[in-house]
Amino acid sequence: MLRWGIIGTGFISHAMLRAISTSERSVVTAIAGRNKTALAELQSQYSVDLGFTETDELLASEQVDVVYIALPNHLHAEATAAAMAAGKPVLCEKSLTVTMDHADLLARAVRQSGLFFAEGLMYLSHPLMEQFTALLRDPSLGSLRSVSGYYSADIWQVVNPEGGGTLYNLGCYPSSLLHLVVKTMCGEDAFSKRHISAHGLKNNDGNIQDTAAVIHFENGVLATLQSSDSHGMTHSFEIVTTTGKLRFDTNPWLPEAGVNRMIWQPYVGAAREILVKDENDAFYHQTRMVERALAQGQTEAPRPAPRLSDSLEIMQFLADWDAAAGASFQPHATTA
Repeated sequence: MLRWGIIGTGFISHAMLRAISTSERSVVTAIAGRNKTALAELQSQYSVDLGFTETDELLASEQVDVVYIALPNHLHAEATAAAMAAGKPVLCEKSLTVTMDHADLLARAVRQSGLFFAEGLMYLSHPLMEQFTALLRDPSLGSLRSVSGYYSADIWQVVNPEGGGTLYNLGCYPSSLLHLVVKTMCGEDAFSKRHISAHGLKNNDGNIQDTAAVIHFENGVLATLQSSDSHGMTHSFEIVTTTGKLRFDTNPWLPEAGVNRMIWQPYVGAAREILVKDENDAFYHQTRMVERALAQGQTEAPRPAPRLSDSLEIMQFLADWDAAAGASFQPHATTA
């Protein structure tokens, strides 16, 4: 039985607490949070015995085997380094951090510890992504030519202003999926060989809230990505190859318990619906991924879940997109 400690009492902690409670191989033994009211409510709702107002107390507990960091992303590097120093493996919520300096600090702490670490891009642990990568490797799909992705949600009013804006809350999803597609279809080195241009609008916090990017990979593949936290709740992701196009009909970044769908449309012939049925959601499968990795003595997750090197490449991409969009900033915003 793997004993989890949860650091943070925000909404994302609920998702992992529910997921862990459905696994027969895991249990949450401790939660840490500065908000005493939220901490007490989580303990009561999920029947967790140990509650700490200081992170160090949780990390020192002998009742905790592995830590899930659910803090705002600008605190991820410090919290991960502290957990590693305490000898605790870590699952850290996305995005990895909000700057490459913080990402480098986090990576050094992980590598020096020799302990397990994974970024919580939970959707990459769902069977939907296993099926997706299997399709990407199918020779009948031909060669990759272009990718387009869009993700938006009206969350700008509630996100932490220190979190870097839409790119680090939402843009990390289509960015990480683009990363998976390019590396799977074009090789391990292809993703880093790119040029990016972007435009963006900022909110009153100074963070980018709406942005679009065009990416030209040196192998000739083109990609367009958009992200917004100022409106809607909508998603799209499609790849185009030399023989057809493959798109997600359901949200690839929030795979649900039940049926998730992709559509393959060849240039010649009828469209084919690909169904991936599973009774559990992505947070459950992320929990199982950590359980398996620790049971097998692994220090990182197997693909398609992100390895540390993958998380660093995705983080660098987000930083490049952020810089390109910021350079294009026009002095007007779409929200009050």
